Amino acid sequence: MPPPPSAVKAWATALRPASLVLAVGPVWVGACVVFFQTGEVPAQLTLMALAAALLMQAITNLQNDAGFTARGCATVGHHSGLPRATANAWLSVKTVRMAIVLLSVIATALGLSLVMARGWVVLVLGMSSLVAALAYMGGPKPIAYTAWGEVTVWVFFGWVAVLGTQWLLSHQITALGVLAAQAVGSLSAGALAVNNQRDRMHDGLVGRRTLAVVLSAKASERVVCAWLCLPFALSVAMALLTTNLLFLVPLLLLPKAIALMRRLPHCACGSDYNALLFDVFRLVLWYAALLSAVLVGARSITT
Repeated sequence: MPPPPSAVKAWATALRPASLVLAVGPVWVGACVVFFQTGEVPAQLTLMALAAALLMQAITNLQNDAGFTARGCATVGHHSGLPRATANAWLSVKTVRMAIVLLSVIATALGLSLVMARGWVVLVLGMSSLVAALAYMGGPKPIAYTAWGEVTVWVFFGWVAVLGTQWLLSHQITALGVLAAQAVGSLSAGALAVNNQRDRMHDGLVGRRTLAVVLSAKASERVVCAWLCLPFALSVAMALLTTNLLFLVPLLLLPKAIALMRRLPHCACGSDYNALLFDVFRLVLWYAALLSAVLVGARSITT
């Protein structure tokens, strides 16, 4: 077992800061969709939405770390994924679960202030997000133990996060917002699909029936490719919907996505998959950044 690191590094291991881009991108894009349609963005509400999204991601990551250890996954076979703070005894499961409760209370308080500002729809979105974050690796049938992980990520990091931000800031949802939500959520689902492809052997041993476990290795790779390709098809759809060629700018990232897809079959060990996973995180961030820039630029040009 690795020697205990500093407390800061131990908590960073549990919180997985590199994955927080998955929470930032959807809110960023949702706010820029609002700017495209109205020419302004409520700064305070946007910051509150971003804080709520980061809290949901942090709760999910902590729940994943603690749940992995509490269910005995660390004692079965060899896990080739990133280190877990509780599995390495750097943090106790009890301590991490106390942190989850604290963050859930903070998220609830923040959510209630948003509900007071924007109404019951925000309550539904916030409560469903918190339940999903806790249920990913918690409860009698965790989402992480089923084949629905990628779809859940697509829904909550795309539909709920992007469209929820759009609704929070403007009280409306548009067709462009729907396309943008699907695109951003798809890349996040692709990141989880890479993660599950890496862990498919170990997950099978501990009883996790993820999509990568249910499918063959080759079929699972095709699923990853589908998630990574979908955003670029949706970029074309956004260009057609808006009749604005600026929305084709994210296609500049397509060669990068293709390069990642070509690397996938050649990943021979956990470190190969981990490097690929971090590159997918970067792709998520760059796609969100380019799409956001396009939304702001398209609005600026037309006004």
